[in-house]
Amino acid sequence: MTEWMLRAAEPSDLADVVALKAATMRADLERLGRWDDERSAARVAGAFAPDRTRVIQIDGRTAGSISLRRDGESVWLELFYVDPALQGRGIGAGVLRSILTEFDDRELRLDVLQGSRARGLYERHGFVFESEDEIDVILVRRPSPAVLGE
Repeated sequence: MTEWMLRAAEPSDLADVVALKAATMRADLERLGRWDDERSAARVAGAFAPDRTRVIQIDGRTAGSISLRRDGESVWLELFYVDPALQGRGIGAGVLRSILTEFDDRELRLDVLQGSRARGLYERHGFVFESEDEIDVILVRRPSPAVLGE
């Protein structure tokens, strides 16, 4: 497993997150006929907020990102990207475990592209299917009854 750390994002991290999305999701979005450079950059810019985004770093270098958006009682995991050159080293799983521990009392939600390998990562960590359309699958992980005091 590769050593990583999370740090708070800064406004200047936006360009890196845009590039991470292109590197990690372009092939899947092209497969679905949905890739567009400008639209992709605009969507990241619209979702990026330094106060709720964390940057994954390895040896002082940006290796990924994750954003946590509260929505009522739920927390949405968004902009979760790991540099493809670093995938398969346990970084994504480690970051996800860290977030699950931090938010163990909250319902966590995310969307994953149809056919994405990332779905397996989320399902191994307790996320289950909620709904889908032709592009996205919505997964949810509810807090365990023990955490809720039941």
